[in-house]
Amino acid sequence: MEAHILVVDDDPAIRELIREYLAENDFKVSVAETGGDMDRVLGAEVVDLVILDLKLPDEDGLAIARRLRESLDLPIIILTGRKDEADRVMGLELGADDYVTKPFSQRELLARIKAVLRRTESKREARRGESVRAYLFSNWELNTGTRRLKAPAGEMVDLTNSEYALLVAFLRSPQRVLTRDQLLEASRLHDDIYDRSIDVQILRLRRKIEESPNQPNLIKTERGAGYYLNSSVETK
Repeated sequence: MEAHILVVDDDPAIRELIREYLAENDFKVSVAETGGDMDRVLGAEVVDLVILDLKLPDEDGLAIARRLRESLDLPIIILTGRKDEADRVMGLELGADDYVTKPFSQRELLARIKAVLRRTESKREARRGESVRAYLFSNWELNTGTRRLKAPAGEMVDLTNSEYALLVAFLRSPQRVLTRDQLLEASRLHDDIYDRSIDVQILRLRRKIEESPNQPNLIKTERGAGYYLNSSVETK
């Protein structure tokens, strides 16, 4: 699933420059001019990282960084024209994950974004899992609140805890091959379950969602590597 970056900067040229460059590199990008605009985006979207200018028209950037860290624990890269070392130190002490001064290299900013996302990947996945109300795939719908699966024809399909956890692991990484070890980790199944038990769980899941479990179209086997979900996924 692509990462969602929120750029908060009062300079429209900077916002557009970053938006276009990150979009070209397969990121979803939203932009905001003020702290209030930022809050509206955060209230409506699942955001994975905030690029934050310190000088905004309605609220001090350091104050925003403080409340983002306290309320959402979002990764933050501070982007500012301020070169004062005291500001940089204070920003990092408030919990910013990195600090970039203007003018900046787009390639360097991209590298820093990727580095921060790698360091915070586990938190990002947990935050996305908590925020998603439902996954939609191949006319199926998995409700994360009730843990019920609705088939394309409308009937409800009951899932065991392990089947649900395994399906969510696939839905979080659609069309990506996952090894047995990755599936054990992603689905948070107990450590004392042998990796081959994943094969059994996948067979049981296939019996519930595949028209022909012996010739699966949704959960495919990549011989010698693992399994992958052969479907695009939307969330709501």
